[in-house]
Amino acid sequence: MDSKDKKYKDIDTIIIGSGAGGLSAAICLSKAGQRVMVLEQHDVPGGWCHSFYLNGHRFSPGVHYIGLLGEGESTRILYEGLGIANDLVFFRMNPKGYEHCFIGEERIDLPGNINELSTTLGLRFPKEKKRIDHYLKLVRNVSRQIQLIPKISGFWDNITIPFRTKHMGKYALFSLKRVINWHIKDPLLQKVLNIQWGDHGLAPSRASFPLHCAVMDHYFNGGYYPMGGGAAIVKAMTKTLQKNGGTIRTGTAVKSIILEGDKKRKAIGVELENGEKLYASRIISNADPGITYLKLVKEQNLSKKLLKKLKKTKYSCSSLMLFLTVDMDVRKLGMDSGNIWLMDNRDMDLIYEEMTAVDISGGNVFPGLFISCTTLKDPTSFDGKHHSLEVITYINPDAFSKFNNEHKQRSKEYLEFKEILTSKMINTLESALPGIKDHIVHKELGTPVTNKHYLNATRGSVYGTEKSFGQIGPFAFKAKSEIKNLYMCGASIQSHGVAGSSYSGVQTAATILNCRQDDLIKPDDFQNIRIFEAEDNSNYPIDIQQKINLRKARLLSKERKSVKNQL
Repeated sequence: MDSKDKKYKDIDTIIIGSGAGGLSAAICLSKAGQRVMVLEQHDVPGGWCHSFYLNGHRFSPGVHYIGLLGEGESTRILYEGLGIANDLVFFRMNPKGYEHCFIGEERIDLPGNINELSTTLGLRFPKEKKRIDHYLKLVRNVSRQIQLIPKISGFWDNITIPFRTKHMGKYALFSLKRVINWHIKDPLLQKVLNIQWGDHGLAPSRASFPLHCAVMDHYFNGGYYPMGGGAAIVKAMTKTLQKNGGTIRTGTAVKSIILEGDKKRKAIGVELENGEKLYASRIISNADPGITYLKLVKEQNLSKKLLKKLKKTKYSCSSLMLFLTVDMDVRKLGMDSGNIWLMDNRDMDLIYEEMTAVDISGGNVFPGLFISCTTLKDPTSFDGKHHSLEVITYINPDAFSKFNNEHKQRSKEYLEFKEILTSKMINTLESALPGIKDHIVHKELGTPVTNKHYLNATRGSVYGTEKSFGQIGPFAFKAKSEIKNLYMCGASIQSHGVAGSSYSGVQTAATILNCRQDDLIKPDDFQNIRIFEAEDNSNYPIDIQQKINLRKARLLSKERKSVKNQL
């Protein structure tokens, strides 16, 4: 046997991709005694959860906030059940406004508490008070009923589920825009309650109301940011995986999934880009369906039914993501640890249509931005002088179609196009944070080409498959594929976002182990996430204070060396 065809007979499961879904599946399977190997094409693990540094400043492209981290809430239970909670620290974002809605000239805060949210919106829109209370209660009921579905077990649960999920069933096929228009009459308030459409990347008229309920409810008790950025979650997950005996290989791209049998209907391993072949009892792909089926399994090995589904599958919008370092106190411009949704005061569907136009080079500004300051959300990352911002707008990936064949050495035309779009994004940012343009010390723009290169995302999508009615819930791609011993997980399978993708990995592991999600994820009294206030440092323990002081001391030392060298 050629050395490149070396068989690994001691691997139970190979996982392609080390995103949150792949890593959570790996942890669950390794905890159950399986021998797991995770393969990652990038040079660092994490997928959208990874972090990177530009001139010493950290950025996390796919982690901007996480919810449901309170006692007994689902994301906290997830991290406890995975055994990673003790390695995580989170900062609660501004409880008075974990999100700020900048809609035209209007400024409205979304508090991180459902009761305070109702009070705040009621004071701002007094004629809508009763309708606000009714709508928020409906959102919570629908979301909680969605969460019941994975917990169904046994005859009586199945019999009673229609009664326990009546709100979800009633609104399951309606769009966000339609339901809001039924319940809310004030046009500005409609926009405020629509604005988090950016968290699933679909215009309100096309977004599923139940899905939006799940997103909104996720933050009803506040938004949190991990100390160390997204990489901290990845580090905790890889540490636990390795402790369980699992392995992870970075810089290891998979060329194809190896199939056997007369009709090539059984997955037995993978072939890497370097020609090496690895074999295992089963394969899990954390890549999206397009990459998994069309590039790794190949069309000729798929059924006509699956090919038809893949042909119809739409992927989410892509993004422009501007990473900025500025040498100013952004708090003086009104920035805090809360995110900003900046939108024109126009119909949100029209804004989405304009955002996703193919030609985005015209005009001086974009119709909408998401603005996040990581150095305010994670005080340990602030050096006392420089703040890091992540500024995002959604776009149609076809805007970059002429650059589909870009190589690592980018073309002059591509770089010039990036400069035009970077200037346009900074101009838009100026309307929210006036004067920031003059304090930029470093800037870098990520595009759909970036997403495809580093994250292997079909069309550079940010949320996997588009979360429209025909592609979610019972119509989504399933964990168990039509190929024997081939499974899937990730944002295209159950839900998107950090928590949603992580839970998809748990569900895939449960499918393989023939058990329920709750059998794998249970509260653990020996696991505890530490949570502190981003806006209040009075209760920071010594280790957190030391991190903050060390970060500032490093900058001071660097500046002193620079002055000394100039003398």
